[in-house]
Amino acid sequence: MTSPDPIAEYLRATSRAEARGVDTAPAALATADAGGRPAVRIVLIRHVDDRGFVFHTNYNSRKAMELSANPYAALCLHWPSLEEQIRIEGRTERIAREESDAYFDAPPRGSQIGAWASDQSADLPSRATLEARTREIEERFGGRAVPRPPHWGGFRVIPDRMEFWYGRLDRLHDRVLYVKSGGSWTTSRLYP
Repeated sequence: MTSPDPIAEYLRATSRAEARGVDTAPAALATADAGGRPAVRIVLIRHVDDRGFVFHTNYNSRKAMELSANPYAALCLHWPSLEEQIRIEGRTERIAREESDAYFDAPPRGSQIGAWASDQSADLPSRATLEARTREIEERFGGRAVPRPPHWGGFRVIPDRMEFWYGRLDRLHDRVLYVKSGGSWTTSRLYP
């Protein structure tokens, strides 16, 4: 069997994948609006610890608005070359400003400028509008450090259900399910 802790199992899986040259950051994020209409997109998982899985976004984006209306989400990581998939479900929360500030200092300056320039998910009249706005932001901050925009930060998916799928011959895949109840995890196997 696997580890009794799905976060430890996840960290082992990503270590194996990274050792084989797999980029483990991209994950599909599924959200639903207040009416239950689902949406999915790719985000980058930037931090994982025993509290959950962190990605960053514009708090005015469609995904952030959906998470404000319905704080539950699902993540799916799929590594075809390894025949592995990890599914994560749970409640979400915004991370602390200090955590968002610390992460915002890491990306290249161009990405920081982009976080200020983009009204993520809003209608864009033209590419020229975005490029002009980017130039304005570059001029505003001149040669100094770019601070984190107040409308940008991280969300944490706090898992209460995780599934590890390992491809096997003849469709006899291994599926290991973790479900959190009362602060502890139970583990079971699922038919493929």
